[in-house]
Amino acid sequence: MVLLWTPPSITTTNLNMTYVIDDSRAKRNVFILVLAQAILGAQMPLIFTIGGLAGQSLASNLCFATLPISSIVLGSMTFANPISAFMQKYGRRAGFFLGAAGGAIGGAIAAYGLYSSSFAMFLAGSFVTGSYMTVQGFYRFAATDTASEGFRPKAISYVMAGGLLSAVVGPQLVKVTSDAMVIPFLGAYIAVIAINVFGSILFLFLDIPKPETPAADAPKGRSRWELIKTPRIAVAVIVGMVSYALMNLVMTSTPLAVVGCGFEQSDAANVVSGHVLAMFAPSFITGHLIARFGVEKIMAIGLVILSAAGFVALQGIELGNFYVALILLGFGWNFGFIGATYLLTASHDPHDRGKMQGLNDFLVFGGVTVASLASGGLMNCSGGTPQAGWTAVNLAMGPFLMLAGGALIWLMFNAKKEAA
Repeated sequence: MVLLWTPPSITTTNLNMTYVIDDSRAKRNVFILVLAQAILGAQMPLIFTIGGLAGQSLASNLCFATLPISSIVLGSMTFANPISAFMQKYGRRAGFFLGAAGGAIGGAIAAYGLYSSSFAMFLAGSFVTGSYMTVQGFYRFAATDTASEGFRPKAISYVMAGGLLSAVVGPQLVKVTSDAMVIPFLGAYIAVIAINVFGSILFLFLDIPKPETPAADAPKGRSRWELIKTPRIAVAVIVGMVSYALMNLVMTSTPLAVVGCGFEQSDAANVVSGHVLAMFAPSFITGHLIARFGVEKIMAIGLVILSAAGFVALQGIELGNFYVALILLGFGWNFGFIGATYLLTASHDPHDRGKMQGLNDFLVFGGVTVASLASGGLMNCSGGTPQAGWTAVNLAMGPFLMLAGGALIWLMFNAKKEAA
């Protein structure tokens, strides 16, 4: 932050001076991160659209069809703490280059798995791709590093809004690349390699200073256990984990459900595209809503919308039901996840950043890993039909929504008690 002195004629303080916070560097960084979210982020809706279908073509058992998606989020969970510690030591730019390299290498391994018809190799490539997914998750945290307190929720929202373009580009790339070669989906993974190689050039223009090395006698900060016991942090982690896990649970099964219920692969891509657009479109206003109404209320609205998504999905298997349910799922994820991210960043000190952000994403993607594994089993092995599987997937949302809602209500009552 740069502190600028303003002339006495426009001041409102007794000392005839005031200080204005200059967020110009933060806004430049946000712009670059928005582009990164849009360009490099396009690989995620691309992979999530075709991962289950590609897995279905390679797996010997249909119950394992969504294992490639599960492998990605398992990799993301595995890499979360090491990459967070790496960025704490070497800076955001180095960490983001590392993530892009992981995305390119993972895409290459997965492409070879398709070429050789090796499901195990395809899973290995998906696991390595998880390193990029982890790093993409840190874009939202990086947006706050040089931002003022007032600009932080907006910075997070704007970076998440970069996913709008990725929501359009990713599924469209599926249509262009999935059948571009003799081997189905091979062209899509070659596109993933190119996205990471050329998109990573953006990080050369990022201006986020490396964290200062703490002095030997500097405070060590709180332990991970002390941090996670803090009520605001605990609720932020729970809501973030439930929002992301349930979104992934339903989205992973969606292409299989759409195709299984008699629609075309292009219909599945369009439904996923609509879903990802809904995930990021509200981001232009989510930060403003948090600043206006409070983060707890926005998270609560997100959980209610997620409940509505499950309700709509259970009403039928027409294409319109898929569209409406997945759009609501995206809106609910946006409010719940961005709200949880802001609550987390506002609840820990800068010297706890590496520990807490890594722990948060480890737990969040741990929940997403479980959801992805459950998604394939519920979709393909519950009742024997795609319709029964889709019903099981959406019914599974209920208990976790009650958990997150209960935690949020507890936090709000706890805050009232402390205020009293």
